[in-house]
Amino acid sequence: MKGVVFVELLSMAESAFGEDVVDNVLDKADLENGGAYTTVGNYPCEELVKIVQAFSDHSGLSPEVLQRKFGHWMMEFFAQHYGGFFEGKEGSLEMLEAVDGEIHVEVRKLYPDAELPRFDARRVNDTELELLYSSPRPLVEFCHGLIEACVDRFGESGSIDIDPTVKPGNKNSTMFNIKLNEQ
Repeated sequence: MKGVVFVELLSMAESAFGEDVVDNVLDKADLENGGAYTTVGNYPCEELVKIVQAFSDHSGLSPEVLQRKFGHWMMEFFAQHYGGFFEGKEGSLEMLEAVDGEIHVEVRKLYPDAELPRFDARRVNDTELELLYSSPRPLVEFCHGLIEACVDRFGESGSIDIDPTVKPGNKNSTMFNIKLNEQ
C-alpha cells in the first residue's frame, strides 16, 4: 500500500489521541519498521491492519468502526489534495461511478506499481447505485467510510446497504447498495 495511507492514518490518530499516545501505541504494535512511514513508500497492508488493531485495543472502538472513521478522514484528504476529481460531478453517485474509470486511471499514471481495489458501478436509477468493491485487502469498512463521506460531501443523504459477496479468489468483495433520498 502507498505510504500516504499510513501517514494519514497516523495523522488521524494524532488528531484523536495525541502524539504521545500514538508513539506508545505504535511501540506496542510490533511493526516491522517501528511505525515510521513516508508518503512515497510502499508498505504491506498487514502493517495497516496491525495499526488499526492497536488503536482498537487502545480506544475500545472496534477495528471496523476505526476503518470507517478513517474512510471519512481520507475523503477529506482527497477533497483537499485532489479537488480536481470532484469538479463537474453533480453528486456522490457520479463521483463513485468515476473511481475506476477516471480516478484510478490517473493514480496508475502517477504510481504504476499501485495495487488498487476495483470498483464496478452499476446505476440502478437516478438515486441508486450498486458498487461492487473487490480487493485482496481486508478494508471493506474503510471503503464503507469513504462512500459515506462521499455522500456527505455532496450534501446528500440516504442509505448504504452492504451485501458481502464472495468472488472466486477474493474474500474481500462486497456489494454496496447506495440509495439516496429524493432531494
